[in-house]
Amino acid sequence: MPTTQLKLTNLEALTAAAECLRILAHPHRLRMIQMLLQGDFTVGELAEACDLPSPMASEHLRLMQRCGFLNSEKEGRRVYYRVSEPHLQEILKCVESRFGTASARR
Repeated sequence: MPTTQLKLTNLEALTAAAECLRILAHPHRLRMIQMLLQGDFTVGELAEACDLPSPMASEHLRLMQRCGFLNSEKEGRRVYYRVSEPHLQEILKCVESRFGTASARR
């Protein structure tokens, strides 16, 4: 099939997609996304679930926010994170379908 007939995404968009997928391709970040798809959580709650120090969890969250996956909302002294990219649900379904899930995500 000639490439003129193929439906292709431009390379600039694919470069941006590859960068975001690279950000997502980390076990702690995937776990955080799994949690955030089920509700809003603080840095401390996400850090605990990933067995990470809070500053390291904050860095993971910052990277995912920069890519547009997450947003945050301050309530008093707490900052809650939530998924802002609806396509993450589909990506995580693929991951969970291929690699499995457990009711206790630890």
